Amino acid sequence: MKYEQPVELGTSLNILKQEMKSICGLVVLFFVMLPHAAAYDPLDPTGNITIKWDVVSWTADGYVASVTMSNFQMYRSIVSPGWTLGWQWAKKEVIWSMVGAQTTEQGDCSKFKGNVPHCCLRKPVVVDLLPGVPYNQQFSNCCKAGVVSAWGQDPSSSVSAFQVSVGVAGTSNKTVKLPMNFTLLGPGLGYTCGPAKVVPSTVYLTADYRRKTQALMTWNVTCTYSQFLAAKNPKCCVSFSSFYNQTITPCPKCACGCQNKNNCVVSDSKQAHKKGINTPRKDNAPLLQCTHHMCPIRVHWHVKLNYKDYWRVKIAVTNFNYRMNYTQWTLVAQHPNLNAVTQVFSFDYKPLVPYEAINDTGMFYGMKFYNDLLMEAGPQGNVQSEVLLRKNKDTFTFRHGWAFPRKVYFNGDECLLPPPDAYPFLPNSAKVNSITISTMVVSALLFLFIIS
Repeated sequence: MKYEQPVELGTSLNILKQEMKSICGLVVLFFVMLPHAAAYDPLDPTGNITIKWDVVSWTADGYVASVTMSNFQMYRSIVSPGWTLGWQWAKKEVIWSMVGAQTTEQGDCSKFKGNVPHCCLRKPVVVDLLPGVPYNQQFSNCCKAGVVSAWGQDPSSSVSAFQVSVGVAGTSNKTVKLPMNFTLLGPGLGYTCGPAKVVPSTVYLTADYRRKTQALMTWNVTCTYSQFLAAKNPKCCVSFSSFYNQTITPCPKCACGCQNKNNCVVSDSKQAHKKGINTPRKDNAPLLQCTHHMCPIRVHWHVKLNYKDYWRVKIAVTNFNYRMNYTQWTLVAQHPNLNAVTQVFSFDYKPLVPYEAINDTGMFYGMKFYNDLLMEAGPQGNVQSEVLLRKNKDTFTFRHGWAFPRKVYFNGDECLLPPPDAYPFLPNSAKVNSITISTMVVSALLFLFIIS
């Protein structure tokens, strides 16, 4: 009988160890899957950037390829200073020449006599050319400084392309080795690219649409965006107000982190008007106006008027970054009444329907040559519009924060909303008093203690 307890204890310890291993395995699996889960956007489930390589001709020691970057994201564009594309060669390939783009470095090409390649790096980094380059350096859909529109905003400007001549490479479909380890900055972090995959060759139509030609070989690379990888903190926040409540619900404190708090600029100070303050830096580091939320962008949603059959909202977007002009900006909101938008007064608007049965998401963006440029922090650093929505009398109510959006995105990044209990409430609705509730609980406990 003396030895029964240690045996049971040893068995219990073994079971406990097995359970701990299982739990640790689940934790590791969770953290491995977390970045991939964060890349999924429920409002744009099929959005991605696809990079297509079409081999259009073979050369004596390689091939000439047309590289096309297509942005299939509905509301996330690539803004200035544009995209940066990188990869790793599978063998010892070099780039003899490029049209419509260039590598940032040439590398060591000393072993070549006579003709010197454009780039000899094993891991080249490519950027788009600037507008206005000589005609003989241009390629179709090139030379836009790397700025690419979102597919939902402007499909005609959602493509960027260049041509590259590759040497010391395979000269047939069987000997060509696909590039590896693709990276895409757009312009900052956030994109993760999968491996190159051979797909059916691209088919081209001639100018008269009477003849079809096709690429000799085609491979695709798909890149997806994750806000989790782009930044640990949000890049924008949302504040609320309404006509039926004098209280303004501000952005949460340090909504975008307060790491820039010691280097911010006080509004209307001498530093705010200092020469050169609006000059961007190479690392895109922001210079923010001092606010309690410390966000580059604030979106304000104001419930302005209430009619019998309609209600009216005012949306204002303010830029607090002194070093950034937002070109071709987009604002996405998810709200149940966006299925009945009657009129948008000074923004362009397009409904987004990621799921056929649900129409509660819409994209706002600036009108071209009017307010499609959101200026840096200062008097001109804001854009605003009003939206008229038709009421659905069966479901419409101002109670419980119904008039405010469920999600807000700016330039494809989700903004931080205030907590629901801070939303402006109707004057005739009672606000929950946590002190009163706690007092009632304590009183009830004391009563039970006394009677027992």
